[in-house]
Amino acid sequence: MRGSLHLTFCTCTLFALVAAIALAKENKSAGGGTAGAAAGASLAKPPDAHPQAVVDEMHGQKIPDPYRWLENGDDPQTLQYVKEQLAYTRSILDHLPGRDQTHQRLSELLSIGTLSAPQIGGDSYFYTRREGTQNQPILYVRRGLKGTDRVLVDVNQLAADGTVALDWWYPSHDGRYVAYGTSANGSEISTLHVIETATGRLLPDTIARTRAASLAWVPDASGFFYTRYPSQGEVPPGQEVYYRKVFYHALGTDPARDSLIFGDGRDPQDWPNVEISEDGRWLAITVEQGWAKSEVYLKDLAHDLPPAAVVTGQQNLYLAKPFRGKLYILSNEGAPRFRLFTANLNQPQRANWKEAIPQSVGVLKDFAIIGGELFAEYEQNATSQLKIFSLEGVLRNDVPMPTLGSLNLFHGNWDSKEAFFGFQSYAVPNTIYHYDLQSRTYDEWAKVDAPIAASNYAIKQLWFHSKDGTRVPMFVVSKKGLKLDGRNPTLLTGYGGFNVSRTPVFSPGLFVWLERGGVFAEANLRGGSEFGEEWHRAGMLEKKQNVFDDFIAAAEFLIQQKYTDKNHLAIRGGSNGGLLVGVAMTQRPELFKAVVCQVPLLDMLRYQNFSIAKLWIPEYGSSEDATQFQWLFAYSPYHHVTPGVSYPATLLMTADSDSRVDPMHAKKMAARLQAANAGPNQILLRVEPKAGHGAGKPITKLLEEGTDIYSFLFWQLGLPLK
Repeated sequence: MRGSLHLTFCTCTLFALVAAIALAKENKSAGGGTAGAAAGASLAKPPDAHPQAVVDEMHGQKIPDPYRWLENGDDPQTLQYVKEQLAYTRSILDHLPGRDQTHQRLSELLSIGTLSAPQIGGDSYFYTRREGTQNQPILYVRRGLKGTDRVLVDVNQLAADGTVALDWWYPSHDGRYVAYGTSANGSEISTLHVIETATGRLLPDTIARTRAASLAWVPDASGFFYTRYPSQGEVPPGQEVYYRKVFYHALGTDPARDSLIFGDGRDPQDWPNVEISEDGRWLAITVEQGWAKSEVYLKDLAHDLPPAAVVTGQQNLYLAKPFRGKLYILSNEGAPRFRLFTANLNQPQRANWKEAIPQSVGVLKDFAIIGGELFAEYEQNATSQLKIFSLEGVLRNDVPMPTLGSLNLFHGNWDSKEAFFGFQSYAVPNTIYHYDLQSRTYDEWAKVDAPIAASNYAIKQLWFHSKDGTRVPMFVVSKKGLKLDGRNPTLLTGYGGFNVSRTPVFSPGLFVWLERGGVFAEANLRGGSEFGEEWHRAGMLEKKQNVFDDFIAAAEFLIQQKYTDKNHLAIRGGSNGGLLVGVAMTQRPELFKAVVCQVPLLDMLRYQNFSIAKLWIPEYGSSEDATQFQWLFAYSPYHHVTPGVSYPATLLMTADSDSRVDPMHAKKMAARLQAANAGPNQILLRVEPKAGHGAGKPITKLLEEGTDIYSFLFWQLGLPLK
């Protein structure tokens, strides 16, 4: 037995009261600096996690796992442990100096709305907008470019606390219907609904387990192809998060009788997506198999034959879209920065492909067929570019971006005479532009109003060298006129994985940091897609350590360049970025003053046993393989916590409905760090109820979460109160 956990809620409350008095006194005498940290640390201790003598033998090595019991989130003792951890965390965070001011300013900043680029259906435009204190964006429809907006779907009406999210939505080509998904409590396990645009009437067609659905309406809007997951009993217990398959649903029919189109007998981790041709004859199915390879299948809907393989078994990425008798295929085959091929739909085999758009200096990230032309999104040095080509691959024109920043989706139909795209940067909130294909010009369609003066901030792109000499870029954002005195409070972040680029985006909450004189730095680490597939592969599997070396080198560079020092440097990351900061703090604990580690992976020897994590084996590897075990064990943060080491102040954050990264990672890491830490810095665990990995989180929860994060950072790095 693990024994009882002895620290009660009442005890923590007493500690909180005494700590608050001590912090107030220290703050008054020290001018709001970090002196209060020592007072808080000397008065309150985290609850005892009661380690157990659990030892695994893996590939000839004995691996202690003293907090294995915390993996069972429903166990009463785990629930009690979490309750006491949260009481300890609240006893510290709730009484930090300046917390009320931080909460107030964040409340103002988070009232800055959001806006999406419209999708076109017939003569209607569909887009989402969130304003003020609304928890979730509302889906609007506008008939005609300058028509009146009308609410179509408002999920704020489905839960008083805002915990039901609009996950995704697809209008039919004629705009008659919209299929959309909703989920509760951040679970992302969507339920599909269909609404009639003209009347706002919900159709009886409701389909469960449509997480992150890919959906393609047939041209007459009588039905759609879509992806769905199995229900309980259809697959072995616990496997319902895999076996994604493609079905066809005819409106007005029983979804239980939907035709299975693709996925039977496939690898459970396959991730198919669908695209349909403009005439409704051809269905292209791109099957993602991790983040470094995919396959393409093609189904002729005029004949009752199974989908035929177009390209399979290759170690390359492919994305296929059928249009006017041709298949357009984006791929990194022989081109790490990607190129575009075409093939006849009647003869789509690889031998018949022709190159339409060759590889260039920038990375070709995505393409869409709009108005009979190819809209191509490029990325060069982690900033976006937009180019338009003919269907044969002839460059028609470059579409200049307003400044250095990020293209945030572009939409239009194959027969449109217009397109929409969103654009944003660090100090520029999302602005939607309307592009006229005839005049080749664009103008502003709508924008988010934000009381942020972009001219007050300086954005630089710096380059540094990693441990192996690789040149890596990093964005640095600060107030203009920043003095490089080597003591500026600095927040460094990154991601470095899954072919994801980190480009300049607008985050309103960040300004509570920048306004107080904080510096923000974002490193474009290997493992991402900023420079193509070679950059990605240089940071995955056996080369994952490159990502951590890049991040540590970024921190050292900021110190060398006199932006900050190790007493004023914090790091923050979430998900794969949570793994990143977890590794950084265990490999170089002396380099950082504070760490914010959100929804992280931290036990890399057991991660694949939880939730959907088997999907990530192609990116990380699995400890079940003897060779891959060595890679993972070399950096797994949970297994590199060393007793007697002084660790940075750490805020570990997770959520109880996270269906991507299991909360066990943060719980186990908190227990191990608290037991091992020899220094005065607090290790805090925060578990958010009725929330998931982050998608669809309501503003009310984002406000409380942000208040905790920035109050913690201000306290640790000594930013003055304003």
